[in-house]
Amino acid sequence: MTSFSAAERAAVTRVDATAAAATEVLAFRLGREEYGIDILRVQEIRSFEVPTRIAGAPQCVLGVLNLRGSVVPVVDLRMHFGVKADYEALTATVVLNLGGRTIGMVVDAVSDVIVIDGGQLKAAPSFGDRIDVGYITALGALGEGERQRMLILMDVELLIRSADLGLVD
Repeated sequence: MTSFSAAERAAVTRVDATAAAATEVLAFRLGREEYGIDILRVQEIRSFEVPTRIAGAPQCVLGVLNLRGSVVPVVDLRMHFGVKADYEALTATVVLNLGGRTIGMVVDAVSDVIVIDGGQLKAAPSFGDRIDVGYITALGALGEGERQRMLILMDVELLIRSADLGLVD
């Protein structure tokens, strides 16, 4: 009998729960990889603006923006994941509504909104205790043949709540 870790059981449960219905995700790029987050978490997509730096904030927390009277913290996910962060024409800030808080997330580029059905979802791999990938909910296999691409689906709220960011209670 095979024994599964708690993380592996949770990943399979998340895939099984998602497999029941189609899911809409916002696809975006960080470096060469493509990620997806639940479209219902997205408030708006903006072109990149340089935020006001806050002293003592972690390196990946770029600072804050004033969005229609609300002060919003801005996180550069590229820096968080150790990806080279160049600010170019396609660099965007995805404004998220997480746990009642608004947070900006800087990405290399926003691709599109994709509908993924349960048959396209694969369980996230386990890397043991060395690499924390608990925020990855599944992998989406999109396309066919040589045009196939992999979309890393993440629970952005869980990622933002992580100890090194801690932006959502």
